[in-house]
Amino acid sequence: MKIGFIGLGNMGAPMAANLAKAGHEVTGFDIANTPPEGVHAADAVTGAAADMDVVITMLPNGAILQSVAADVIPAMTQGATFLDCSTVDVESARTVADMAAAAGLMAVDAPVSGGIGGAAAGTLTFMAGGSDAGFAAVSPLFDIMGQKAVHCGPSGNGQAAKICNNMILGVTMIGTCEAFALADKLGLDRQKMFDVVSTSSGYSWVMNAYCPAPGVGPQSPADNDYTPGFASELMLKDLRLSQQAAEASDADTPMGARATELYADFVEQEDGLGRDFSAMLPRFVSRRRR
Repeated sequence: MKIGFIGLGNMGAPMAANLAKAGHEVTGFDIANTPPEGVHAADAVTGAAADMDVVITMLPNGAILQSVAADVIPAMTQGATFLDCSTVDVESARTVADMAAAAGLMAVDAPVSGGIGGAAAGTLTFMAGGSDAGFAAVSPLFDIMGQKAVHCGPSGNGQAAKICNNMILGVTMIGTCEAFALADKLGLDRQKMFDVVSTSSGYSWVMNAYCPAPGVGPQSPADNDYTPGFASELMLKDLRLSQQAAEASDADTPMGARATELYADFVEQEDGLGRDFSAMLPRFVSRRRR
């Protein structure tokens, strides 16, 4: 395919590179970064859209997505597919899908899970919203960039799935960090704690695959001084999206709301900015009961 890729940051660049390595003709554009090896550079955002079979975006937020879409969609060829892999609010995803449909395009919102490592390794999970035809058109690209893609329903449902998933992730990380901090206070060895919980009813992806305690379990950012695999500020962004969605749909999410407050304090008032979201563990270890 001829693919345009807009947004070549920590996630977009390796995703675009994997598509190019697989033999696709990829043209990329980013206001700050140069394209990775194998990806042709466009001198304007529309240069990564004209005559493309698929245009992929990986952008910071819904406002930027809508702005880019307003420039890109008129430059695209009817019948092409606009594939957004950003994590944004549900309404932005649905607005862009409506813009695309009005221009004779297919649209798919497909945020990802798997972090920078998954983007580089081509092992991401895609949560996709859009029509059956749109999902079918980009499924071969999902197979290159990831290990799994789930069609979650109509436009916006990919973002809904991502928001719900990451609310669970944020809440679970906080609970896991609290438990390790409590175990420390009780004199329970962290390895023993892991050995019990990882094979008992408290097991989770956070505990078993991304343990926040250094030297315990599989290799994780905790073993690299909490250098981000998934930065705390990105978790805060996703938790805020979850609470925006909860308010819009009148959903009661008290744990999600409290997790949002804790990550806001961690990122904006403490030392969480630029650290992995699992760095909540040293935060709880250093604190006393209020």
